[in-house]
Amino acid sequence: MSAEDRSALVAVTIFPLVIVAGAVWAYMFPATASHLTPYISPGLGFIMFTMGLTLTVADFKRVAERPLAVLIGVAAQYIIMPAVAIGLVYLLNLPVGLAIGFILLGSAPGGTASNVVAYLAKADVALSVTLTTVSTLVAPIFTPLLVQWLAGTLTDIDGVAMAISILKTVVVPVVGGVVLRLLIPNVIDRILPVLPWISTLGISAVVAALVPGSAAAIASAVGVVFVAVILHNIAGLLIGYWAARATGSSPRVARTVCIEVGMQNSGLAATLGKTHFAATPEAALPGVIFSVWHNISGALLSLYFRRRAEAEADRKLAVQAAALADKVNV
Repeated sequence: MSAEDRSALVAVTIFPLVIVAGAVWAYMFPATASHLTPYISPGLGFIMFTMGLTLTVADFKRVAERPLAVLIGVAAQYIIMPAVAIGLVYLLNLPVGLAIGFILLGSAPGGTASNVVAYLAKADVALSVTLTTVSTLVAPIFTPLLVQWLAGTLTDIDGVAMAISILKTVVVPVVGGVVLRLLIPNVIDRILPVLPWISTLGISAVVAALVPGSAAAIASAVGVVFVAVILHNIAGLLIGYWAARATGSSPRVARTVCIEVGMQNSGLAATLGKTHFAATPEAALPGVIFSVWHNISGALLSLYFRRRAEAEADRKLAVQAAALADKVNV
């Protein structure tokens, strides 16, 4: 395993531990953690800004170079996860607050941690970055529309206000990061290795800031939410993989789509729940729990996919060696 691989493995293993530590601290000391509450939206904006710093012009050109793969991935993101979310709402007969939370979670764009998982899984990292970028940039359109459509019968939803929130906390910071990298690329390149760690600390702080307002909901509903989060994540991963394969994608691209679909921007979902559905604090809970779980499942999935990819490569080498031996013998 290369030094880069070891670094990525350490990162993807430690990420969930850092986030869990933040959540546990906030649950045990809610009065102290509540001081972070006013910084939820700025914190999410900072996380998205660090994502923007990692992007290059090539990541945007890839949309034109591989339009079908990008279309399949983004369409799967905004069809599969909302569909699974609404299915779980009815299957588990979730109360209104949790139903809204899962619809927000299912309607969110792809999570930034998916790029590290894609790297470890020997998936198509370049495509992963592009899918995350595109799904994030179109989120001000698709996320409010999906939430209004799927949760509009449960509560009043101001889709325009939600779109503006996503623009402010997601799109503008990402664009700002991209522009800054274009202006001072050499400086940004030097800090790129530490950006995932900075982003993880930011996610941990946002989760910790969300916990005090959801403490009562966590105490009363954490069991059913955890089960629903696991089902949501696993269903997204499985359906994402096989949907990509059904459209003719290669196993490597299918692994990429699988990871992108199954890993959500749960911080955005939780923040929207806190900001736009304050009367139902449970709405932020699915995003908070998902922030922890999808990093754990992502780490396990990356190891499984990595072993499969290495086994496939070994089989190809064996076939090529056998073919070469036959030619020599002839």
